[in-house]
Amino acid sequence: QVQLVESGGGSVQAGGSLRLSCAASGSTFSNYAMGWFRQAPGKDRNYVTIISASGGSTYYAGSVKGRFTISRDNAKNTVYLQMNSLKPEDTAIYYCAANTRFPRYAGSSYDYWGQGTQVTVSS
Repeated sequence: QVQLVESGGGSVQAGGSLRLSCAASGSTFSNYAMGWFRQAPGKDRNYVTIISASGGSTYYAGSVKGRFTISRDNAKNTVYLQMNSLKPEDTAIYYCAANTRFPRYAGSSYDYWGQGTQVTVSS
């Protein structure tokens, strides 16, 4: 079992930056690949980025590539999402998720989820 808690969301103007954190507990964090997903109002939850258990491999959705960076600190049991050059269309609830397989882009492949953190980008 893995418990995940996101933090760092908030409101920012377009062009600004935020860094999300996801703290894990309950199991060996370094055994799990991690992902960030987001869900905008009235839309499905979508993949944003994933990182392998070691942190050596990452993938990004096209809409965020070059603006967002995923990283992890296995000593701190935490995965991060640095979001730069934010756009109003990035407004969503952001979720972190864990699973033992990599790469996996579908949310249905993930076994554990956080509660989400709201990111709002105003124009």
